Amino acid sequence: MDISVKAPAKINLTLDVLHRREDGYHDLEMVMTTVDLADRIDLTETSSGISLESTSGFVPHDDRNLAYRAAALIKKRFGIQKGVHIHIHKHIPVAAGLAGGSSDAAAVLKGLNRMWDLGLSVEELAALGLELGSDVPFCVTGGTAIARGRGEILTPLPSPPPCWVILAKPPHGVSTAEVFGALRLEDIRKRPDLDAMVEALRNQDFDGICRNLSNVLEEVTIPAYPQVRRLKERMIRFGGEGVLMSGSGPTVFGLVRRENTAKRVVNGLRGFCRQVYAVRMMGGLEANT
Repeated sequence: MDISVKAPAKINLTLDVLHRREDGYHDLEMVMTTVDLADRIDLTETSSGISLESTSGFVPHDDRNLAYRAAALIKKRFGIQKGVHIHIHKHIPVAAGLAGGSSDAAAVLKGLNRMWDLGLSVEELAALGLELGSDVPFCVTGGTAIARGRGEILTPLPSPPPCWVILAKPPHGVSTAEVFGALRLEDIRKRPDLDAMVEALRNQDFDGICRNLSNVLEEVTIPAYPQVRRLKERMIRFGGEGVLMSGSGPTVFGLVRRENTAKRVVNGLRGFCRQVYAVRMMGGLEANT
């Protein structure tokens, strides 16, 4: 049996870090939504074991890969004797703050649930996903949501209004663990206004969404990677109406309403940044199926 599953990228419209927990993780409060840039995961049943290949040379093919670990978790938890070959058609940049690895893992969980007829609910798949990473539960459910705790406490929200999303990733990657390790909660100067963002989403208020974009991790990533600041400045200069770093970075996204503006921003960034994409906002619950 062969199964293909779409694994879309996410962006953070807001990201706040509330405090460090006793287990070493941080309590987060984020608004996340999916965008129309996606990997494709092809799953092929085999007689035993797990194998993985990818179209990207930057993706590990062993248990360092979350998708591989997702398959191993399913096999161990449910005593599955059969194996699977995972082929990742990689389109989401690696180490970019777009949850590409987490989305791949979520796609494997959902695909194997179908392939091996496990009958797991979305909630059960999300609980499994949390064992793999903090972004995986959201990637299982997709759509638009407030994520709290480590990322596992999800409150669905209305999708953002239709718009274009320009994604630009500098050539370097960023380690999420290093960013959180360098974060000093007492030094955070500006925190997101969650209520204002939720109200803007409910009212389909594009300008309100742009005004309330906020990510406290910029205070760590931007000083360490000045190119992120320059990228934000250029994106604004060429017409980005709301511009923010996604996740721990280094990808910067810009929201624009009109396609011709999106093209102008992309053209303006081409000489500065090789990985530039203009995609549509998804954000609906159908986005991650």
